Amino acid sequence: MNKYPLWKYLLVLIIVVVGFVYALPNFYGEYPAVQISATRTTKVDQALVSYVESQLKQANLAYTGAVLDETGARIRFSDTETQLKARDLIQKAVGEHFTVALNLLPATPAWLNAINAKPMYLGLDLRGGVHFLMQVDMSAVLKKAEETYADDMRRALREKKVQYLTVNRLERGGIEIRFRDAAERDKGQAVLNKELADLDVVEENRGNEFIISAKMKQSAVLEKGRFALEQNINSLRNRVNELGVAEPIIQQQGQDRIVVQLPGVQDTARAKEILGRTATLEIMMVDEEHDLASAMTQVPAGSKLYKMRDGRPILLKNRLIYSGDNIVDAAPGFDSQGGSAIVSITLDARGAAVNQRVTGESVGKRMAVVYIEIKSEPKLDEQGKPVLDANGRQARVSKRVEEVITAPVIRSQLGKRFQIEGLDSPQEANELSLLLRAGAFAAPVDIIEERTVGPSLGADNIAKGFHSTWVGFAAIATFMIVYYLVFGFISVLSLAVNVLLLVALLSMLQATLTLPGMAGIALTVGMAIDANVLINERIREELRNGNTPQASIYTGYERAFGTILDSNVTTLIAGLALLMFGSGSVRGFAVVLCLGILTSMFSAVMVSRSMVNLLYGNRRKIDKVLIGNTRWKEADKATG
Repeated sequence: MNKYPLWKYLLVLIIVVVGFVYALPNFYGEYPAVQISATRTTKVDQALVSYVESQLKQANLAYTGAVLDETGARIRFSDTETQLKARDLIQKAVGEHFTVALNLLPATPAWLNAINAKPMYLGLDLRGGVHFLMQVDMSAVLKKAEETYADDMRRALREKKVQYLTVNRLERGGIEIRFRDAAERDKGQAVLNKELADLDVVEENRGNEFIISAKMKQSAVLEKGRFALEQNINSLRNRVNELGVAEPIIQQQGQDRIVVQLPGVQDTARAKEILGRTATLEIMMVDEEHDLASAMTQVPAGSKLYKMRDGRPILLKNRLIYSGDNIVDAAPGFDSQGGSAIVSITLDARGAAVNQRVTGESVGKRMAVVYIEIKSEPKLDEQGKPVLDANGRQARVSKRVEEVITAPVIRSQLGKRFQIEGLDSPQEANELSLLLRAGAFAAPVDIIEERTVGPSLGADNIAKGFHSTWVGFAAIATFMIVYYLVFGFISVLSLAVNVLLLVALLSMLQATLTLPGMAGIALTVGMAIDANVLINERIREELRNGNTPQASIYTGYERAFGTILDSNVTTLIAGLALLMFGSGSVRGFAVVLCLGILTSMFSAVMVSRSMVNLLYGNRRKIDKVLIGNTRWKEADKATG
């Protein structure tokens, strides 16, 4: 009656053992480390690691190991005090050509890594890290959209053979089109109303001038803003993921703000470096109509002065042909003729059409590829000394760097694919393609708020969270053992297995544990014991009704299961609702709650019954059953 087949015992044992193995990495903790990463023109190799190690030995700074991989080098230390000293020393040793940052890395043994057993990710409130609130410049979104509409107007009017004088975007907003006469203006207005439905096109009378003014409709403005925000979020997420920050939180706040949280990043400057290193391209035509020497003193209207990579000035027409928004893929490679590093670019349909039209009309002219990167640099005062922020850290500022990578002569018409040449090294080609694949910002973003949670505060939160959980567990264990005796002890063991399996599941799913998640674990412990209480009370009731111990145990588990299932399903529905409609911390709590319900049902029903069956199932006669103040002291008369 109270016997499992062998396969059920083995199944329970295998699940518990696997759960123990995959929960084990969480008990090894993390070690402080200093991470050395390459910039666009440098490379981290074994020679650099050896040099850094020699510098640490000369300074008597003990380290526990050094690892070199494709992301850079990581030097491990035994404590944060040594880590901080080493960071300053390493930064001085390698100079500004490398990015040196503090980090926390898992101390999981190699044999656990080999079976992909990894610790849970810890959220910002537990692990420490940085929090940014970023403001999206919506005015730049509208400016860029109006520039695009201006190009579309020129194309539409040319295709319909409508003669116009100028199409200009106004600084105050809106687009102005001038015509030779009223007849052409009326034809142009009809064309624009048909081709560009997102614009309000109206005539204006200014003496003898024939003008049309166009402004974006409010619905189009809102749609452009929404799209820009979504693209910026996607670009940030891709950038952070490709640069190796584990489990970042990047989400929208309001209509024009983005929240970015990077757990485990101790250095705010490093976090800004990660966020700021977003690159894009802008394709423009070289201004060959004006003299470059004269432009050095007075830049002509409609043009802009740039610099080539070697510092030489170059004059470009201030009209964007297409940008990184139109890039769908970028791959590094080598030129088949000279063997130099290149990046192969693939454009979307709109970019390909524009590229084909412009290059077809401009054979023999020069087209420039402008590389734009937002960099984070130390802030200096008027004397050139570093400026510290309110926390005593090195303040940093964002700087927009623009340089013309190449400006070749257009030999033939281009289309969907083309190549960028003039790169310094294969490493630069790899990095440029990586940044371009991640996507360009649809609009500039500014950091308007930043907070740093130190690892010591995170460790304190972990200690308090686990302390509260273990205190609750101990209180429950004491009550169950005192009140239910042997069955209480079995309930406590099944509860411990429940916590173990929950931690293992969170680790296997690589979920992010936060303070609300720890509250979910504590709640799971309290809820899981309810199932054992129901089972134990049902067994006691059967014993009081005069049933034999074997029958009471069997009936107690069978009849309690329906009640346990009903109560857990209703809670699971509430948890799924939180998971579907909640965000941030609420979702973290919901994930732990839902997983905890599943593990608690398994541990309360399968694990505890397996132990009871092993203890009582092989005994036909039970002299005594200790389950609180209800004791069976007669011989078991049941046939089963």
